Amino acid sequence: MSRTIGEKQALFTQLASVARALGSAIRLELLDFLAQGERTVESLAKVSGLSIANTSKHLQQLRHAGLAQARRDGVHVYYRMSGDDVLEAIKALRLLARTRLAEVDRLIENYLASKDDMEPVAAEELMARLKGGLVTVLDVRPPEEFAQGHLPKAINVPLSELESRLNELPRGREVIAYCRGPWCVLSFDAVSRLRQKGYRARRLEGGLPEWRSSGLPLAHG
Repeated sequence: MSRTIGEKQALFTQLASVARALGSAIRLELLDFLAQGERTVESLAKVSGLSIANTSKHLQQLRHAGLAQARRDGVHVYYRMSGDDVLEAIKALRLLARTRLAEVDRLIENYLASKDDMEPVAAEELMARLKGGLVTVLDVRPPEEFAQGHLPKAINVPLSELESRLNELPRGREVIAYCRGPWCVLSFDAVSRLRQKGYRARRLEGGLPEWRSSGLPLAHG
């Protein structure tokens, strides 16, 4: 009996180690970046605003919990998300937080819905409209993320370059913008700016990771 109890506690101890790794806003944000593709420690430090040493420490905790994997290439260490099951766990955590924490809903309303309260375009609908050549798909993520994987026929225009590159977007078609995920503000801001310039624009429901985990096709390069 004592052995059974000990083994059960050992299982819960391992479960708790994963929960601890996820129990950090910084590490959750790093996983959000890793969901876009493989990144160096230096690159992750830059986009997260952390020091390289602090970034490395958090990434090692994710690796020890089995949520991230690392490889060395010369002087650089590259990290990637261990698998789409990690993304599914984060999606479940996001849903649980929104269901159980009123503050999450308030933040979403103030931070995101206030920028765009129109219904986003579902991935399957966008795929069908892409096949018919009915829309322009706009990826507003940084070029290094775009290169590792993007929606078919997507045009990469980072948000900071949008207004200077509007001539690349045909005015006769609706523009569907996407970025890193459902809580990524880049696509919200892109849609707002496009509408101000007279474009018909909407957001994709979710982002690149959600599109990929749905089994929909990706392009690279």
